[in-house]
Amino acid sequence: MADLSQIVKAYDVRGVVPDQWDEALAALFGAAFAQVTDANAIVVGHDMRPSSPGLSRAFAEGAAALGVDVTEIGLCSTDELYFASGAFDLPGAMFTASHNPAQYNGIKLCRAGAAPVGQDTGLADIRALVERWSQEGAPQPAETRGTISQRDVLADYAAHLRSLVDLAQSRPLKVVVDAGNGMGGHTVPTVFDGLPIDLVPLYFELDGTFPNHEANPLDPKNIVDLQAKVREVGADLGLAFDGDADRCFVVDERGEPVAPSAITALVAQRELAKHPGGTVIHNCITSWSVPEIVKESGGTPVRTRVGHSFIKAEMARTGAIFGGEHSAHYYFRDFWNADTGMLAALHVLAARGEQDGPLSALVARYDRYAASGEINSTVADQPGRAAAVKATYAARPGVQLDELDGLTVTAPTWWFNLRASNTEPLLRLNVEAQDAETVARVRDEVLAIVRG
Repeated sequence: MADLSQIVKAYDVRGVVPDQWDEALAALFGAAFAQVTDANAIVVGHDMRPSSPGLSRAFAEGAAALGVDVTEIGLCSTDELYFASGAFDLPGAMFTASHNPAQYNGIKLCRAGAAPVGQDTGLADIRALVERWSQEGAPQPAETRGTISQRDVLADYAAHLRSLVDLAQSRPLKVVVDAGNGMGGHTVPTVFDGLPIDLVPLYFELDGTFPNHEANPLDPKNIVDLQAKVREVGADLGLAFDGDADRCFVVDERGEPVAPSAITALVAQRELAKHPGGTVIHNCITSWSVPEIVKESGGTPVRTRVGHSFIKAEMARTGAIFGGEHSAHYYFRDFWNADTGMLAALHVLAARGEQDGPLSALVARYDRYAASGEINSTVADQPGRAAAVKATYAARPGVQLDELDGLTVTAPTWWFNLRASNTEPLLRLNVEAQDAETVARVRDEVLAIVRG
């Protein structure tokens, strides 16, 4: 029986190919997905990794064997797959390992309308079926095999995004985009076509071996080339996409990174202008500035746990118009509550193009606090170290503790959150305060306990 404990994660499937999984297992995942969703038809897409076409086709064959019709949309970004799932009202499967190295691959799954599939919403059931079938043999084929057909949805995806953000009033902008040899190189030219943008492309060649740098803009070393190019060509701003192009990172005209919390606040304000009084979701480690600006803009902020399945569930429960995370995932009601970095990027371009000042001046109003960024500590006893931190601060007067997601400690002029990683022996610390000196003091105090 296949051991899937190492590759079936909280939200997706991900592992090294072919060491941890291969096309034979992909076919079983396709059959299991078909059975768990009880769908008559599904849509499947894949990124540019060398193993993606074969895995994707095997998955399609596995689903078709059980009588399910499969629409293959071929090369696409993850949010393009979500678009297809939403537009066709079909369950979907995206073959990608996002920003992981070349030897990895994975599957991001969704139900019809881009509704998330996680451990509690079908992934555990899919895993159980795959484990059983890998031991007992593939399931009995349907009497009538499903069809496999191809459809290109890139132009429709681009048109939908452009219909949601009006760039007609924008003045021309020079924009550097670093696709990191990932799927942004496939989607950006079509989405930006006809917009008032002078596009300066970096690493648009689709190459799943990532010859220039990892397609993970969250790591500062991977945006160095983007920063340099923005300064070199005098661009108005720069954008960096991760490998499957569902996340977007922004640098200003100086090449300085713009915090995802500031982007969340900026987009929230724009969405609230379209939908007055709406609800905006933010996770528990976004900046204090996000709920402040949502309230100032007449909206209702709702705080939730970190992770796309929690954000999407809260979006659906509250009817929220928008949601944002510190990791540069941005979710839109107008996009089936799914995350799309491309739509957030269009909002940033429109906001910049509608005024004369530089992006740095525009985002300054949304960036009100000093922050540590996420600091990881490798610890053997995560619960024990977290408990020690909790005990220390529970005894302090004037602070509040909550455990919505990990431990959040809040004082009048600062807060921090300490969370355990789901997949690694790490504790993740985020600190924010009214000034950098306080951030440093709180950071050092917490880390002394965590690493002590």
